[in-house]
Amino acid sequence: MITGQNYIGNQPSSEGSTILKAYNPADGSEFPESFTEATSDEVNAAVKKAESVFGAYKAISYEQRAQFLEAIADEIMALGDALLERASGESGLPTGRFQGERGRTCNQLKMFAGVIRDGSWLDVNIDTAILDRVPIPKQDLRKMQIPIGPVAVFGASNFPLAFSTAGGDTASALAAGNPVIVKGHEAHLGTNELVTQAVLKAAEKTGMPYGVFSMVNGGISVGQQLVKHPKIKAVGFTGSLGGGRAIFDLANQRPEPIPVYAEMGSTNPSFLMPEKLASDPEGLGTTFANSVALGVGQFCTSPGLLIGVKSDALNQFTETLSKTLAEASPATMLNEKIATSYYRHRGALIEQTGVEALGDTENAGDNKGKPLTAKVNGQSFLNNPKLHEEIFGPFTMVVECANTSEMTAVANSLEGQLTGTMVASENDIKANPEVAEALGQKVGRLLFNGVPTGVEVCHSMQHGGPYPASTDARTTSVGTAAISRFVRPISYQSWPDDLLPEPLKNSNPLGIWRVVNGERTKDTI
Repeated sequence: MITGQNYIGNQPSSEGSTILKAYNPADGSEFPESFTEATSDEVNAAVKKAESVFGAYKAISYEQRAQFLEAIADEIMALGDALLERASGESGLPTGRFQGERGRTCNQLKMFAGVIRDGSWLDVNIDTAILDRVPIPKQDLRKMQIPIGPVAVFGASNFPLAFSTAGGDTASALAAGNPVIVKGHEAHLGTNELVTQAVLKAAEKTGMPYGVFSMVNGGISVGQQLVKHPKIKAVGFTGSLGGGRAIFDLANQRPEPIPVYAEMGSTNPSFLMPEKLASDPEGLGTTFANSVALGVGQFCTSPGLLIGVKSDALNQFTETLSKTLAEASPATMLNEKIATSYYRHRGALIEQTGVEALGDTENAGDNKGKPLTAKVNGQSFLNNPKLHEEIFGPFTMVVECANTSEMTAVANSLEGQLTGTMVASENDIKANPEVAEALGQKVGRLLFNGVPTGVEVCHSMQHGGPYPASTDARTTSVGTAAISRFVRPISYQSWPDDLLPEPLKNSNPLGIWRVVNGERTKDTI
């Protein structure tokens, strides 16, 4: 049952007087519950509770921690259709979308359970002593990763399950051994509370310390207090560039700066190379139109820039793309704020010199996003940085270059991106290696054909890129490597074996892979 309260550990709390309401963006109707914004005292209590149980939680066996994550997945599934229906109602997205997103959320929780058991995330390195080495003895040194402390996670608007309350940031932080405080997103308050209750049930069933997970409702002031709290040791965020940068700056103004792992979106440029484009311009136009319109364009990997060389094939591609998008029905966006922002930013872009809108530019109204294609020549794009900015919604722009040299210049002019796609034949790559090389310097994931929408949750995924795609291009918010954001290395020098953490003991009681004197092994020492 949705109560509208905050959760300080396992304790519901509603001390404040500021009330938040949940809305259905499809018809503007209001959900019946009233949600209480967390007070400063409640935020402080949640962080203090997390800090107080940090030692106990990180000391729990890795197997118990893995079972906790698996139990969260089970409890989320146990919510059944009620979760799907509420997520759909608060987002305007179909329930079928949330069947897939729920599966992804649960699978990544189970994936991190496997990561915990595997032990490779501990990155154990051991160099045994050589005390008779001349002229200086070599000391015994053993290094591993340890959790960093309480982590604040901001729920995302566009993925109410997979990037929110029990999403990738929470799963990876808990897997690493850190308590988590979630600030629920104001656009899916009910969904957030249902998942919060599932996490707390799982914590109780698996014997986790109360305070390993808390959730607070609220807006900017609540988020700011979390980021500034001296006991918070890292922040996970998925959202806009403005929001992510504000959190990043605030965290770096603290007496003790902390890492902010913010994924802030991108335009996901796709380079349409001549031979490949000429082979099927209409088919590619349809494929990219479907990708642009998917989820009303509300994916951080939506293809917002399509770069090609002036040709009949590019004309056919553009005509098919723009026609297909123009024929697509307007669809409900996540909330009124996002819909308003979409039309405002789109309108400002198509008014720029040299930009041609290829379709109806009217606002569809009722929070509905109407797809649109625009077109601009390469020089105009290169000369105007405003054309490089992300438009969050079902919009894309074709950049018509004079030649492949200008394509390379366009690639070099781009800011950091989550993805970049080479729509190319092998001959295209061999004939123009500089385009792919330039693009590779700008992105976290480089695709060969296909479309960028769709992020596989697996060991090899990189979901992050050079700024402003994310605040740390060395990390990912999707995949097993996400756990590395919430740990730090510590080296033990000359410690007695019986006092060492289990991963570093001579007997290797966990049976994990370790690097011992430069050799990867599971052997005892």
